[in-house]
Amino acid sequence: MGRYGNYPTTVEDCLTFRLKSLTENNNTYLTSYGTQRGVTSWSINGEVHSRINIEVTYTENETYIIFDYKCNGESKRYKVNLECKVSNLGKGLIWFFICPSTGKFCRKLYLNSGYFLHRTAFNSLMYSKQIESKKNRNNSKVFGYCFNTDEVYNELYKKYFKSHYNGKLTKRYLRLKNKIDLANSYSSNMEELLLMM
Repeated sequence: MGRYGNYPTTVEDCLTFRLKSLTENNNTYLTSYGTQRGVTSWSINGEVHSRINIEVTYTENETYIIFDYKCNGESKRYKVNLECKVSNLGKGLIWFFICPSTGKFCRKLYLNSGYFLHRTAFNSLMYSKQIESKKNRNNSKVFGYCFNTDEVYNELYKKYFKSHYNGKLTKRYLRLKNKIDLANSYSSNMEELLLMM
């Protein structure tokens, strides 16, 4: 008799809290001193399935966010410090979370084991690619471009995407163009053949 599968939680399965959510959509959490409260929610197909309360305090001496929510019926309330660094381009400041568990600087926190922390704070957390079978990994290396063309086009047509800089094609644009050219080099029935394998 075969054994039961032991599938670890993947990074892609976790809820994420991005630092960008504090600055985008005209949010003023990190632009003026004081304490501001808000709610962050996650939805699938327009239906909200998770919600947390946040409280951001921004002063001259310290800046931090307090997460307040319930996870599996248990109340959670804890503080995560924020720190800014000067951009390497010399244009403004870039904010980072300081993970309360690892002390690492990061721009995204993952919810696992009931807390939002840096990805490396969770020993069992893996990327979905890491638990793919060897056959699937080899197939995706060879034929992955056939299935990922939508993602490539979405990236190519994102708002503010630049294909040229100083009259030259950007490396990002060339990388995406190579993926599209490779996908177009396969015959039109290649996807059907791969799905039948």
